[in-house]
Amino acid sequence: MAKAKAVFVCNNCGYESSKWLGKCPACNEWNTFFEQKLDTNVATKKKEKETAKSVALKNVEYKEISRISTGFGELDRVLGGGLVDGSLILIGGEPGIGKSTLILQICDKIKTDKIVLYVSGEESAEQIKLRADRLKINKNNIMFYGETDIDLIESEIEEKKPELVIIDSIQTIFSDKVDSIPGSIGQLREITSRIMRMCKEKKVTTIIIRTCNKRPETLQDQEY
Repeated sequence: MAKAKAVFVCNNCGYESSKWLGKCPACNEWNTFFEQKLDTNVATKKKEKETAKSVALKNVEYKEISRISTGFGELDRVLGGGLVDGSLILIGGEPGIGKSTLILQICDKIKTDKIVLYVSGEESAEQIKLRADRLKINKNNIMFYGETDIDLIESEIEEKKPELVIIDSIQTIFSDKVDSIPGSIGQLREITSRIMRMCKEKKVTTIIIRTCNKRPETLQDQEY
């Protein structure tokens, strides 16, 4: 049987404590700690450790990295020449700046005949279709998947084997292994870690969207 222990994590900054605290000593916020259960199954950890093996650096053969153009020259430049197989890319910004619009345009312009899987936990298929029609996107290989459970998302990726996966947005995705609400520090850590592992194992390029809410200006922040 797996033994489980718990830590308390600040939902504001990610500070961890062995006990619940009313005030976070790292960010000084009040009532932000939630309990997060950790799986400490020794057999599972041992199995994970045995999957990786060390290799002499001099024996590593260099392979030319193939990149796929996003269709936007400036974005390709930022990405070092385009999208790399198995890479994880984060696009963040405030609400309404056009993150989802940019992503749909990339789905349209990317040169691939394989499936592009658009996973949305915020908008329905109808909302995405309306935006696609407005942008005159008619690509037949774009598939919509409205789900927020990371287990089901991984199963869909395993079945469809897409070239590109879009996660819109990362705050809406959750895992049953983490005892906290979607968007919390604990959930974001777990979900991002699993998506990263999936990218490397399946060689699937993934773009995740993160909405960053602007912090309200306080009197201390104002300059006179």
